[in-house]
Amino acid sequence: MRSTSAVFVAACLFSRAITALPFYNYSVFTNASNHWSPQTTIDYPNTIAFDEATERWNNFSGPSYSIAITPAVEEDVAKAVSIARSINLPFLGTGGRHGSSLTLDQVNGGLAIDLSGLNGISVDAEAATITVGGGNRLSDVYDPVYNAGYTLPVGSCACPGILGVSLGAGVGRYQGLHGLMLDNLLSARLVTAEGNLIDVSADSNSDLFWGIRGAGHNFGIVTSAVFRIHPLINGGQVMNADIVLPAAANASYFDALQALEENMPAELATITIMEYNSTTGEAQLLANWVYIGPEDIGRQYIAPLLDLNPSLVNISMVAYNKLVNVALQGLGRSICTPTFVSGYGVNYRNLSSSTFQTAFRKVNDFYVDYPDGRNSGIEMEIFAPQAVEAVAQDATAYPWRDTRGFALISAGWNSTATEQAGEALMREIRADYVATSGFGNFSVYVNYGHGDETPEQVFGPALPRLQTLKKQWDPDNVFRFWHAIPTQ
Repeated sequence: MRSTSAVFVAACLFSRAITALPFYNYSVFTNASNHWSPQTTIDYPNTIAFDEATERWNNFSGPSYSIAITPAVEEDVAKAVSIARSINLPFLGTGGRHGSSLTLDQVNGGLAIDLSGLNGISVDAEAATITVGGGNRLSDVYDPVYNAGYTLPVGSCACPGILGVSLGAGVGRYQGLHGLMLDNLLSARLVTAEGNLIDVSADSNSDLFWGIRGAGHNFGIVTSAVFRIHPLINGGQVMNADIVLPAAANASYFDALQALEENMPAELATITIMEYNSTTGEAQLLANWVYIGPEDIGRQYIAPLLDLNPSLVNISMVAYNKLVNVALQGLGRSICTPTFVSGYGVNYRNLSSSTFQTAFRKVNDFYVDYPDGRNSGIEMEIFAPQAVEAVAQDATAYPWRDTRGFALISAGWNSTATEQAGEALMREIRADYVATSGFGNFSVYVNYGHGDETPEQVFGPALPRLQTLKKQWDPDNVFRFWHAIPTQ
């Protein structure tokens, strides 16, 4: 038996109490001159519709709202931005409402622009593209893409918004073959800080197209986007291996991960979760290895793991569109229910077995000392880099193309003492990863940021150019609530 409620959830967050607010003239939203689409809705607190438009996946940290709008057409998104700006009302556009960062706390009594009404999907098999709306989630694309004979590189959870993930990068199991999600972004429709609706692509507003691919949350609200899709490999069948290993096997397993540093095929992806086993009373490893190709080749890569006395082995061939339901024993979909976790992310170039072993030991000790923190843990994503590194470093604003792995270190608790100990431990383990990461300094993938990082740690060498772009497109910094790029 395992407990993963605060581990995998950090990758795959509500409304909080509103503190003292300035007065806003909300009647401007219901003025007949706005000519909203008949299907566009405006809702207020203490209603079911408001809750549905604002509920977040993670209740640890998040924005608070005093009004919500669910636009039915993209023009109403632009209109909402213009009205909010006219009364100096902070606003946040949301798709899957799955992002978690302390920076979201800065939205206090603002306007929620819920994009769930913009959820149209269209696959053009001849052009090998898919068009998605600002409200679509990753789970919405699996079947349409697969049924057309294609794949879109996606993340490992079903519930995040497609565009929210893509604007940060969109790492995942298929990146070794097809790159990041943002590498497959061809064009976008975007509402600017001035409330204008514009096209963004390599041929239209190309400077902004560079910036939204890696820092898109800082420049506008994307209402729809077109992505490149790729023909199915191996008929769309992939080998999925879920393997549970006891604590005694952790060193040997982490040695196997380290061996992938210089010898990881583009078709291979691994996710490893350090979690609590309530039966044995200690930490264990849930290892998910996916090979995008024939089973006989995939089994060659997992063969060493089968010699480590696993307590569970489940190997099967799975269709692309069903992988999220099966991998990690289905956690990619089952984990979508609301939760409460504090998560810390960190990038690493080096796959250091000794660092991973140290983290495992510390988490195991924490389980012993703080029983109400046993839903804490660490997720490590190690994805192949080939197609990611094939794109020039300066082609997009995403700065961490040479990253080999991403750690998501999460803490959950039921007491103040465990909260304090858990937060301290997570920061300590994050520092351990940084020390051997190979980056020299702390770096983090923006979608996995905790909210305590500096802009340099999030945007790296892209920051100076991003600052110039920010001053041009959002000089008043209205899009500042998700790891803001400083304008001063």
